[in-house]
Amino acid sequence: MKALVLAGGSGTRLRPITHTSAKQLVPVANKPVLFYGLEAIAAAGIRELGLVVGDTQAEIESAVGDGSAFGLQVTYLRQEAPLGLAHGVLIAREFLGEEDFVMYLGDNFIVGGINGLVDRFARERPAAQIMLTRVGDPRQFGVAELNGKGRVVGLEEKPALPKSDLALVGVYLFSPAIHTAVAELKPSWRGELEITDAIQWLIEAGLRVESSVISGYWKDTGNVTDMLEVNRLVLESVEAKVRGNVDEASELVGRVVVEKGAVVERSRIVGPVIIGHGARISDSYVGPFTSIGAACAVTDSEIEYSIVLPRASIAGVGRIESSLIGHDVEVTPAPNTPKAHRLVLGDHSKVQISS
Repeated sequence: MKALVLAGGSGTRLRPITHTSAKQLVPVANKPVLFYGLEAIAAAGIRELGLVVGDTQAEIESAVGDGSAFGLQVTYLRQEAPLGLAHGVLIAREFLGEEDFVMYLGDNFIVGGINGLVDRFARERPAAQIMLTRVGDPRQFGVAELNGKGRVVGLEEKPALPKSDLALVGVYLFSPAIHTAVAELKPSWRGELEITDAIQWLIEAGLRVESSVISGYWKDTGNVTDMLEVNRLVLESVEAKVRGNVDEASELVGRVVVEKGAVVERSRIVGPVIIGHGARISDSYVGPFTSIGAACAVTDSEIEYSIVLPRASIAGVGRIESSLIGHDVEVTPAPNTPKAHRLVLGDHSKVQISS
């Protein structure tokens, strides 16, 4: 079995961060969200990976390399524009050949890995196997309709009137039959080749499509709220580890990770928190569920439930919470603004905030 990871999306819901960064490389607990998917694929025993990329190819290729760091052999497949998930399958036709494959969306996060799904697919060999989860607003997702026996009988992409609350999770398993379906597709009203239409084609052709309703945790990390929630979830499982320097005037409470080269001085850190390599926290408070990236500086400030990307600087700020702060951002005091701030800042931004 091979794997196909789609990492060509533009990430419009994470603007302005994604004006300058690939959405799949935005970090969760100081590790790009894409890496969690690659690790899950490798853990399932898959070795050959096709990575579909777009305008951010250079950045993703620099981060992933040849895949050997993950135990994978990576082939990069260029998609000229985000033309739909099924288009990703279309351009990967030669790479995939006649093998079964798992398709994984590079900005999705799933707890528990995919080993069980891969094993079930290999054992039962349907034409396709999809993962579903119940959501509050299915209009934002591909939605599945099941019959009384739990068999998939219909799929629709972002329907105005959903027939169920079961949304497709971003992991699919396919036999080579999917290639025939994709070749028959026409662009949807969104101008894309929809994978839901391809799976619907399989159903109408009388082929078996199985589903699993997952009970574990899944998030499409396409917006700031979801990124922060996934960051919270990952930090829940960290173990305290201090490899950097923490002075005697500082206090670490709970599960705090201070990576090598980081410095904490005259500060209070309440975990779960990760302080990245080479970061410096001085005269500050860092609260729960916060990830401070490499080479960041937090001085005379308070921050919690936030993600701070590498090389950002926060100085003299009374309080920041529920924020995603980009690479090389500078946050400094300015008069006459509220005590608490919520920020979504693009890379290289400069913001003045009152103390």
